[in-house]
Amino acid sequence: MPDAQLQDETKRGLTVRNLSFHYGPKTALDSVSFDVEPGTFCALLGPNGAGKSTLISLLTRLLVAPEGEIAVAGHNLRRSPRKALGDLGVVFQQPTLDLSLTVKQNMAYFAALHGLPKQETPQRIDAALDRLGMRERAGEKVRALNGGHRRRMELARALLHDPKVLLLDEPTVGLDASARHSITDHVHDLADQGLCILWATHLTDEVRDGDQLLVLHHGKILAAGQTGELRGEETLSNWFLSQTEVPA
Repeated sequence: MPDAQLQDETKRGLTVRNLSFHYGPKTALDSVSFDVEPGTFCALLGPNGAGKSTLISLLTRLLVAPEGEIAVAGHNLRRSPRKALGDLGVVFQQPTLDLSLTVKQNMAYFAALHGLPKQETPQRIDAALDRLGMRERAGEKVRALNGGHRRRMELARALLHDPKVLLLDEPTVGLDASARHSITDHVHDLADQGLCILWATHLTDEVRDGDQLLVLHHGKILAAGQTGELRGEETLSNWFLSQTEVPA
């Protein structure tokens, strides 16, 4: 696809075209293509080993794909990486917080890494923490927070630079049911506010019928569409298993 067309299609959202990646002889992603529009919660659902984390690594430029194209908010990641990454917020599967610093200090450090103007940083931090209901914990050391609050803080941090696209790689791993539900609610709210969301998970109970759904298995997109329409009369769990089970 010509670069101009790729950019035109993704003025604010996320587009992936014919993305492939290999670890030696092993194919991790095989010609993956999809679009996520602004204001959309898109669940990237796949079993462990499906290629979800590889895809997130490519979208965040931790890995560089020799094949395919990615555009973030209209910026081609290969040709304009700084602009593309500047419009991207990320919550990785593994926590990346400094436990010895306070919530606000972690946020300020991240703001400095992004090169945000110092005079704007306090207001940006307050606004991001307010968005996730974390303002009252700004002075607490991160090690004193429970798992759910740490994840909410990472979400707030990912929003600090006002990204247009938010990627989350298995963001509820290790959380209890209540914390998982709270985080999922918060991110759906962000989509309702206009953010483009890609939520990678292997848990069907994190996906709602109104969500956009991509089923990834063995590096390929097996199904794409609205969750409720795809699952039909089946539960999402049963439908997902029928899509990904290994034939006898």
